[in-house]
Amino acid sequence: MPAAPPPALVADDLVKTYSGGRKAPRVRALDGLSVEVPAGIVFALLGPNGAGKSTTVKILTTLARPDAGNARVAGIDVLADPDAVRRAIGLVSQKPSSDPMATGRENLELAARIQGLSRADARARARDLLDRFELTDAAGRLVKTWSGGMSRKLDVAIGLVHRPEVLFLDEPTTGLDPQARAGMWAEIARLSAGEQVTVLLTTHYLDEADHLAQRVAIVDHGRVVVEGAPEQLKSALRGDAVDVGLASVGDAAHATGILVRLGLRDVVVEGTRLRAGADDGARAVPALLAALDDAGTPAASVTVARPSLDDVYLKHVGHTLEVAA
Repeated sequence: MPAAPPPALVADDLVKTYSGGRKAPRVRALDGLSVEVPAGIVFALLGPNGAGKSTTVKILTTLARPDAGNARVAGIDVLADPDAVRRAIGLVSQKPSSDPMATGRENLELAARIQGLSRADARARARDLLDRFELTDAAGRLVKTWSGGMSRKLDVAIGLVHRPEVLFLDEPTTGLDPQARAGMWAEIARLSAGEQVTVLLTTHYLDEADHLAQRVAIVDHGRVVVEGAPEQLKSALRGDAVDVGLASVGDAAHATGILVRLGLRDVVVEGTRLRAGADDGARAVPALLAALDDAGTPAASVTVARPSLDDVYLKHVGHTLEVAA
């Protein structure tokens, strides 16, 4: 039986602090973060703003140095040989990487030349990527005339121009319309399945992580609080997820005790909504509605569903990602 390939990414007990400003205490962005990413998968890094996701990506892509701990990317130590790491990775940040005053073809050929390809190879690689991302028809137009979805595809193509082993995608679908977002999902899935590129994805869309990632890690306060396959993490939450909407924040706070008395667990209040777990949501709802009516806080809405990745996030972080973002 062949040995398993080494992990594509390893972060071991990373610590990173930043100055908090004049007379302010230092900010501990990473507090012993550890994670290991197998080769050839899509791995999603989730967490609220300030949790440490961006700092982790900066360290793994050699844009920042940890205060303690170590990291390896494509088997290369990020501190010992950062140049080799940069040759092995592609990075697509939230900000556009293309020149809006150049054409799509010019952007790709320039990126390829910067990565060391010959003029002929750069042209061939640009043609391949334009075709792959369905951008050939617009290749001769200035990028400033492109749609947001087309421009985001170009950013990813630029990140792939040198055929990296590992691709970092930072919020790749933010601001895209549903059709463009679906197209980006399809391309990310093809990267992993078809070309065995390891993709580290940061996103605020839990459905995106659930759809694309073979494994996810939720980061909070500079540490990984839970990690695993999405289905595994959802299955660990037994029973159903119950979501109750109330008329006011005061009603929601008052209703918390009612849910607890009825045996619902892990009750969390977010504004006028309550989220809780139940062994049998359908059976719990009638008694819950009656109890809320009797207390003078009738429910405006109630939904019951199987646990989602949002429920996993809620359990381990204490609020939904939408609230945190």
